[in-house]
Amino acid sequence: MVIKITNLDIMLMKRQFLLAITTIFFWAAISTAQAQDSVQYIPKLELGKKKKKTFTVNRRDSSLVLRIDTLIMKDKASLVFYGKKRVRLEVKHAIIPKQAYIIGTDSKNNGSDMNISIRFDELGALYVLAGGQDANNGTRTFPNGNGGDVILHYDRSGINPQQTDEDKPAYLRVDTRAGGYHVNAQTDLRNIYSQIGMGIRLGNGRLGGMPQGQVYSGSPGTDGKSTVEAMP
Repeated sequence: MVIKITNLDIMLMKRQFLLAITTIFFWAAISTAQAQDSVQYIPKLELGKKKKKTFTVNRRDSSLVLRIDTLIMKDKASLVFYGKKRVRLEVKHAIIPKQAYIIGTDSKNNGSDMNISIRFDELGALYVLAGGQDANNGTRTFPNGNGGDVILHYDRSGINPQQTDEDKPAYLRVDTRAGGYHVNAQTDLRNIYSQIGMGIRLGNGRLGGMPQGQVYSGSPGTDGKSTVEAMP
């Protein structure tokens, strides 16, 4: 049996071949873009007073590695990692004259796990916020969040942070508390979360039109852990 191949057949085979090659290159380009999103390098990042820089990637609940040579954060500036379970932040020179915030959340009420390596050239106060958020039947659909685990290594050749007196310079506070607690021990942190636009409720969490003003969902999440120490 002899199979005849016409010019039309050849043209169709060429088209199918070109389509297959184009598809392969298309998905390769997407994979490369995603990889570039998850590892980023910035020579210099300067945030003005009350300014916010948010890092997101195409893939929800993914990881991010961010390397910054010089990070300048003016009063109440914030660096936000949204939609990420894991964040690695490396800063060669951090200049924080007054008060600034680094925030991480996975977008499902859970705090991000953050591994931070940083040298403080100047430090007024830095709040690292990886606490879980409260579930609220009126506004959120996810349970009370877990706190993230935070490891912060600072370069001892720069300013060494202290965690005991917020009224003194070089103050560092790390929040990894879970969401869902009914106490007001962290009212100050609630206010900070609210100020930087993370959607945390102010004060006692009063909500208009809800029974007794508050609606919580389920039991509290799990507290995260924090470690702050000089680089080895």
